[in-house]
Amino acid sequence: MDPATTFCPNLACPARGQTGQGNIGIHSCKDKRFLCTECHKTFSATKGTAFYRLRTSAETVSLVMTLMAHGCPLQAIVVAFGYDERTVASWLARAGSHGQAVQEHLVEQPRALGQVQADEIRVKAQGSIVWMALAMMVSTRLWLAGEVSAHRDMALIRQLIERVRRCAAHRALLFCTDGLCSYIRAIRETFRDPQSTGAPGRPRLRPWRNICIAQVVKRYDQRRVVDVERRIVDGTPARVETLRRRSQGDGVINTAYIERLNATFRARLASLTRRGRALARRTLTLQHGMYLIGTVYNFCTPHASLAHVGGGTTPAMAAGITDHCWTVRELLSFHVPLPCWTPPSRRGRRSQALQRVITRWCV
Repeated sequence: MDPATTFCPNLACPARGQTGQGNIGIHSCKDKRFLCTECHKTFSATKGTAFYRLRTSAETVSLVMTLMAHGCPLQAIVVAFGYDERTVASWLARAGSHGQAVQEHLVEQPRALGQVQADEIRVKAQGSIVWMALAMMVSTRLWLAGEVSAHRDMALIRQLIERVRRCAAHRALLFCTDGLCSYIRAIRETFRDPQSTGAPGRPRLRPWRNICIAQVVKRYDQRRVVDVERRIVDGTPARVETLRRRSQGDGVINTAYIERLNATFRARLASLTRRGRALARRTLTLQHGMYLIGTVYNFCTPHASLAHVGGGTTPAMAAGITDHCWTVRELLSFHVPLPCWTPPSRRGRRSQALQRVITRWCV
C-alpha cells in the first residue's frame, strides 16, 4: 500500500484524482483502506478497479478473465471452477467496463497514427444479427476503437471514426477500408475543425490536410476471391504510397492487418466463433467482451510481428503507452484517474475557506 501513488475517489472531494499531494494516509493495513485528509473519507484500495467489493480473490478472478480473454467459453469455466454462470457473467461485465475506461484513458490520446485500417465483423446473436466495427493502427498493431450495433449503417461507422479521431494527432493519415461507402462520408465529416473568422454565426468547418482514403474492394465467386480492386478516393497516389510504406513497409494497399485482428477477436471471443453455440443474447455482452479482449490484446499480449522492436513487445509498448508487458491482474487493477475538481459556480463573493480550497487544488 503506497499512499503516494493513490488518489481520492470521492467525487465531492477537491483533491480527487490527484496523487502525490500528501492528502492520502493509511487507515487500515489489515482491511487495505486509505484515508483522505481533505474530505475525511476512507476508501478501499480496490476502489475504481474491477475487483472492488468482490468476495472472490483477485487471483481467481484474474485467472478466469484470462481464460475468457483467450476464447474459453463461459460454460466451460462454470464446469471447471464451479461458479454460478451469473457470477462469471458479472465478472465479465466488470472487466469489460473497466477495460473500456482504461482504453479511453490511455489509448484514446492524440498520437501520429500513420495508417489506420477499419473493418466490420458480422456477428450471429441469438435471434438476430449484429455488427462489430473495429479500427487499428498498422505500424504498432494497436487496437484503437470498436463499436457494436444492430445495423451496419452510417451511425455505426460514424461512432467508430469519432473514436479514431480522439486517437489521432493533426498529422498525415491514411485510411484503408473495404468498399463500404459510409467510411468516406464519415471520415470527411469527422476530421474537420472549426475555422474562426470573427463573423457572427456558426464557424465554417475546415477539413484536415493530408487525409488520404484508400479502399480495397474484393469480388467473390462461390466464396472465393476472384478479383481485388484498389481505389484511391482522397489523396495523390504518391502521398498514399509514402504513408503506406512508412507504416507497413513493402507491399500494396490492403486491409490484411485489420482482417488479422478480426481473426484474433473471432478466436478469443466465444460468441464470434463461426457455427458455434455460444451466441450472445445482448449487445452489451458483446461490447464487454470486445473491450476485455481488446485491452488484453493491447497491453498483455506480445505481438510476433513486433519482434524487430524487441522481444515480448505488445502493441501498447510499441505505441509508447507503457514500458512493459502487463498482466491481466495489473490491467484489471489499474486506477483510471478522475477528472480534476472544479469549484461550484455560485452567485456573490466566494468565502475565504472556498478560496483557500481553490488555491490549494485548482492551481
